[in-house]
Amino acid sequence: MPLVTTGELVTHAAADRSAVAAFNVITLEHIEAVVAGAESAGSPVVLQVSENAVKFRYGRLLPLARAAVAAAERADVPVALHLDHVQSDDLLRQAPAAGFSSVMYDAARLPYLDNLAATKAAADWAHAQGLWIEAELGRLGGKNGEPPLDAHAPGARTDPAEARAFVADSGVDALAVAIGSAHAMTTRTATLDHTLLKRLSAALDVPLVLHGSSGVPDGELTEAVVGGIAKVNVGTALNLAMTTAIREFLAAHPDAVDSRTYLSVGREAMVRAVARIITLLAGAP
Repeated sequence: MPLVTTGELVTHAAADRSAVAAFNVITLEHIEAVVAGAESAGSPVVLQVSENAVKFRYGRLLPLARAAVAAAERADVPVALHLDHVQSDDLLRQAPAAGFSSVMYDAARLPYLDNLAATKAAADWAHAQGLWIEAELGRLGGKNGEPPLDAHAPGARTDPAEARAFVADSGVDALAVAIGSAHAMTTRTATLDHTLLKRLSAALDVPLVLHGSSGVPDGELTEAVVGGIAKVNVGTALNLAMTTAIREFLAAHPDAVDSRTYLSVGREAMVRAVARIITLLAGAP
């Protein structure tokens, strides 16, 4: 079916007090697994390509983006395409022609006023192109080689009053909030600040996004959806599923050389992970 927009999926989820799952993809196998997992669960999904994934692909956006568009157009469920954690203005400007309906502009590494200025400029440009735009406020741990912050560290929290002003002044369509999750976690031990989430949900009139969801236990995730999270980003969980399955296969088949034999095992592990996460979010009370 034709590509849908991230904005319509997230807006619908927010109105329904549910959440749409958004998965970061790196390879064609990731793309195929996310679509197959979403079809298995019978739910819409967002395919996300991060700036780091583009760097891995020799700095070229179009090969992976075109593969994602082709897979989405052949999917049996609605699929949207999102450009994630963009820091480069040059990459931002490639989004519309590459098939993306949305971007997450990441200036959260900057001091507040610089973050606001950069994000507002990006939002003004994105809206002129018909793009839905997400931003982040309140630094999360685990990116760019930084160790994950303690779940209750003050630097990993988004202040509701500051967030309200940031959204109003920047004009963004959604906000990723720091409530205790961390990027690149391989263990599901994060504890979310649900009290803060309720305050953020009450303070803001845009959908809220949870980054670093791979390290969040099932119960914490479903409670976050009830508390107002409308988009749940997942990346490391797919890489963990793929890598674990491939390691086990190669350990059992040390003479294997055909990459299709182990990549197919890794892809199917990701399909199961995607379907499980989507089904979990769909079952949030």
